[in-house]
Amino acid sequence: MHPRAEFFATQQWAGGVIGMGYVGLPLAVAMTKRGLTAIGYDISQSHVAALNAGESSIEDVTDEELQIALASGLTITSDPVDLGRADAVFIAVPSPLGRHREPDLSYIKSAAETISTIVRPGMLVALESTTYPGTTEDILVPAATAGGLVLDEDVFIAFSPERVSPGDDLKTIDIPKVVGGVSSVSSEVASEAYKRIVTSVHTVSSARTAEMAKLLENTYRAVNIGLVNEMAQLADKLDIDIWETIDAAATKPFGYQAFYPGPGVGGHCIPLDPQFLAWRAREAKFSTRFIDLAEQVNVGMPAYTADRAAAVLNRLERPVFGTEVLGVGIAYKPDIADDRESASIEVLRELEKRGARISVIDPVVGKERVESHGFTFVDPDADLSVFSLAVVLTDHRVLDLADIATQVEAVLDTRGAFRKLGTIPDNVEVL
Repeated sequence: MHPRAEFFATQQWAGGVIGMGYVGLPLAVAMTKRGLTAIGYDISQSHVAALNAGESSIEDVTDEELQIALASGLTITSDPVDLGRADAVFIAVPSPLGRHREPDLSYIKSAAETISTIVRPGMLVALESTTYPGTTEDILVPAATAGGLVLDEDVFIAFSPERVSPGDDLKTIDIPKVVGGVSSVSSEVASEAYKRIVTSVHTVSSARTAEMAKLLENTYRAVNIGLVNEMAQLADKLDIDIWETIDAAATKPFGYQAFYPGPGVGGHCIPLDPQFLAWRAREAKFSTRFIDLAEQVNVGMPAYTADRAAAVLNRLERPVFGTEVLGVGIAYKPDIADDRESASIEVLRELEKRGARISVIDPVVGKERVESHGFTFVDPDADLSVFSLAVVLTDHRVLDLADIATQVEAVLDTRGAFRKLGTIPDNVEVL
């Protein structure tokens, strides 16, 4: 075993995390749970102050868990000098797409600049932000070695993709980690470090492989969601219940995994990650036909859903223009307050363009976020009889969908939520 790998495997060490968001904060808390010293860094001083006051910014880390971590020695700072005390630094910053759907690496580059100012002999640097293959080598290696440190002698560099699922029971510690270094030595060192944090590590031969694995995971989901969304549209044309069809296909014990249609794809991964791969492919003059087709289908689902909503109103002899429509949920998945890249919002925008008067009931996302999108917030206890149509876009468990269906004249269920309840009222149409 390489001496530095042995150090991370056996000694008490300090880990620094750049970015105290939905990936970085759970990682820092996980380190404290494993008895390691954790240093969290974020450029937002107000965010750092709130965290140090024990106020968590994400649902997957409760205030109590954060306070326990702080009491156990977690340091959260906006001073990069504090990161210099870390033996390993993990980068967990945003990696969005730009306005032309090209990778925006500005956050990763900023983190790399920070690394260049605090890197010291023996340090491990691991990138967790989703990106295209080659980023770790192209950006982190030059930043970490610019001051004269030698790769695999003085500094060790790897990529380990974040794997979090907001709102689910699986925690950072429990999710297997894929780890790939820019060299075999860096792979070994990084793997031993991660073994001290999580229960399972899968080491691959290179950082590029680890970067590609992350994109494959979410491209697989995007393509299959695109397939089932297209099948849903075809089933509607053929007057076939797509949900019953999926249930039937899912009885096969091999060769089939059920995916379900919806109003589109949302969140921080599925709409974005395949585009990192598609962009990198274009650089290599390679055509990603499956990825591009799936995106076309998924991006078109909000408009298709709005068309279905308009058809429901048409059968009621109601125009879309001027009609009161209730959006039920705007988060990108149930039971979380995250509305990033949410297709639910796009559906309501489509209806708004057609003249519908939009209100939203979503006690999980909350009044402030709903109104930030320009929608009227509706209290769950309000009288809903003023609405001609409710469009179920996010089926939070706290919402009484059966009660909504009794108050509103018609309901379009885009999530198969009423099927889960076991009964579909006569005034409910399922996407």
